[in-house]
Amino acid sequence: MWIILAIHSLQNRVLAKAGNESVTDNLAELEELQKMAEPGMLRGYLEDLVPMLVDFALRVFLALLIYVIGKRVIRWIRKILKRALERSAVDEGVCQFLDSGAKILLYAVLAVAVINQLGLATTSLVAVLGSAGLTLGLALQGSLANFAGGVLILLFKPFKVGDYIIEDTHKNEGTVTEIQIFYTKLLTVDNRTVVIPNGTLANSSLTDVTHQDKRRVDLYVGVSYDTDIKKAKGILNAIIGGEPARLTDEETVVFVDSLEDSSVRLGLRFWVATQDYWDARWRVTEEMKERFDENQIEIPYNQLTVSLKQ
Repeated sequence: MWIILAIHSLQNRVLAKAGNESVTDNLAELEELQKMAEPGMLRGYLEDLVPMLVDFALRVFLALLIYVIGKRVIRWIRKILKRALERSAVDEGVCQFLDSGAKILLYAVLAVAVINQLGLATTSLVAVLGSAGLTLGLALQGSLANFAGGVLILLFKPFKVGDYIIEDTHKNEGTVTEIQIFYTKLLTVDNRTVVIPNGTLANSSLTDVTHQDKRRVDLYVGVSYDTDIKKAKGILNAIIGGEPARLTDEETVVFVDSLEDSSVRLGLRFWVATQDYWDARWRVTEEMKERFDENQIEIPYNQLTVSLKQ
C-alpha cells in the first residue's frame, strides 16, 4: 500500500515538473517503484520477511527460556553454596558476602548468555566496556570502595553478624543482620533497618558494644549535703548485693565521685553478662530511687528561687 501511494505521489511530482531537467531522473525512479509494486516483487519481499520474523521470535523465546531456567539454576547453585559454607562452620558474615558476590557474578553470566542468544555481539560489548574501563572505574569508585571495605571487614573482623555496633560518624547503631558485598544492614531496637556502605564502616571509628562477654554497669546519683554518706553507701552496697544479674566473681565499687554545687555525687560499679546489661541497669536505677525514698535520703534537683524586693 505504501509503495502505491509513493508511486501516485511521484507521478504528481513528475507532472508538476514536466518542463524541468529532473524529469528523466523522476521517471527512472517511478519505473523502479512500479517494478517493486508488482505482485511478484511484493510476494518475494514478504516471503523474505516472514522467515526473519519467525527467526527473531524464536530467538526471543529461547532467550526468555534461558532466563527462566538460568534463574532457577542460580537459585540452586546459591543453595548448594550456602549449605557448603554452613557445613564448613564459616562465619555468617562471610557466607552472606560470598553469596552476594556469587549472585552478582552468576546473573552477569546469565545476562551475557541472553544477549548472545538475541544475536547481539557480546565481543563488541566487551570491547566497548574495556575501552571505557577508566570511565567506569571513576563512575564506580564508590562501589569499588564499598567492595574493598566489605573485604576488609571480613578479613579483620571488627564486628560480626549479631553484634550491636555504634557507627561514630553519623551515630547509626543497631544489631548487625547482614554483611553484603557493598552494604551492611543494622536492625535498630525499634525494628528499623539501617543500611550503611561498607566503605564508611571500614574507614571510620565504631563501637562494638556486644563484642565482649561481660560489661560494667556505671551508675551515678546525687544526694544532699545533709545525707549520712556512710548510710547512703551502705544502701547502694545492699542494692548491688541483691542484684541477680551481678557477676559475683567481679569487683563491685561504691564511691564518692564528686562534690557538686548542690549535691554529693555517689557512684557505683558492678559487672554483668553483656545480654543482661540493660535489664540490670534499669532495675538498679529504679531500686536506688525507691530505697532512698524509704530512708528519707534526698536526691537534689535544680531549683530556681525568686526573691521579690519590697
